[in-house]
Amino acid sequence: MGLRSAAGRPVAIARGAPTNVALLALVAIAFVTGWLAFAFATSPARWSLILHATGGFAILALLPWKSMIARRGVGRPRRGRWASVLFGALVLISMAAGLLHSTGLLVYWGPLTAMDFHVGAAIAAVPLAIWHVVARRVRIRPADMSRRNFLRGSAVLAAAAATYAGSELVVRAIPTPGAARRFTGSYEAGSFRPELMPVSSWLFDAIPHLEPTAWVLKAGGREWTSDQLANFDDRVTATLDCTGGFYSTQEWAGARLDRLIGNASGSSIRVTSATGYDRRFPIENAGSMVLATRFGGRPLDAAHGYPARLVVPDARGFWWVKWVTAIEVDDLPPWWQSPFPLQ
Repeated sequence: MGLRSAAGRPVAIARGAPTNVALLALVAIAFVTGWLAFAFATSPARWSLILHATGGFAILALLPWKSMIARRGVGRPRRGRWASVLFGALVLISMAAGLLHSTGLLVYWGPLTAMDFHVGAAIAAVPLAIWHVVARRVRIRPADMSRRNFLRGSAVLAAAAATYAGSELVVRAIPTPGAARRFTGSYEAGSFRPELMPVSSWLFDAIPHLEPTAWVLKAGGREWTSDQLANFDDRVTATLDCTGGFYSTQEWAGARLDRLIGNASGSSIRVTSATGYDRRFPIENAGSMVLATRFGGRPLDAAHGYPARLVVPDARGFWWVKWVTAIEVDDLPPWWQSPFPLQ
């Protein structure tokens, strides 16, 4: 029998409480900061990624302690043990894929990217994390919140931050492919060469088959044909930064949204795809967004949004709605939507 506290609980379990709580907190921080980084294609993404990476290195630092706790748990038969093992495996897969992506050692694996595995494993781990918290409740004692444990936790975070900074220096000094990452963590692909630009869609948004003669755009109280849109030549050089891990800068040409909506008044613009996918924007941004029909001097192809796709400078790729069929102005606020598309 193991040692027991005055309350009858095994001492070993109590000692593991700070480690378990710290790991769960770090996993939550890594998850939240990862999604925050996905939301931006400007400087906030960089700060979110710094916190994200620091949290990941802190998790690595705590793994030796967690392994000792896990070994003790393996010796005790428990229902649902498989779920705990799967949760741990998914976290490790997500971390390994993140390291491979950030160093550039493995960016693509067939049609998928290391970022796909990084994000996919993290999402799959969420329900298991919730189950783990409910089924493996950790009881915190006053001693677990001691000054010593606080200092230890601070030391782990400081070491994780220093390790992350050192790893970035190594990645750039060697150099590894990771040295070419954008501040969002994405890699350049096919810039100013439309034929080399990768194809990506949000989740399961499949490429629709649209007949040019049948397609019309509803905007500004009228219908526009593809020939009418082709007469516009508003141009913008903008970077599509995909959450799948690549970015591509192209010259896009088409019609500014303020030209298409005319004098319509309201609070926001809703841009809808032929697939049902949609995003909402502040109406004051209409002059900076372009409904593109061409890129790099050539017409869009079906995979890249033909006959028309939205170009939103300084926004992540999931805001760049493809296969646009309607642009509506209404009085709903621009935040009246899910932070990320649900389809």
